[in-house]
Amino acid sequence: MPKMKTKSGAKKRFKLTASGKVKAGQAGKQHGMIKRTNKFIRNARGTAVLKDCDARIAKKFLPYG
Repeated sequence: MPKMKTKSGAKKRFKLTASGKVKAGQAGKQHGMIKRTNKFIRNARGTAVLKDCDARIAKKFLPYG
């Protein structure tokens, strides 16, 4: 049986933790920072663990995750 391919878009956007949770970058930081509050910019740094309902969708594209 051939290996399943990971979606290349998903491998760039998501990482799996050791416990199987899905990490992703925070949304809303690509452009338009002048209209965002300083609190929003500060809180959107780094990565976040996705909620279960969103993680289920992301895991469909990461077959060996």
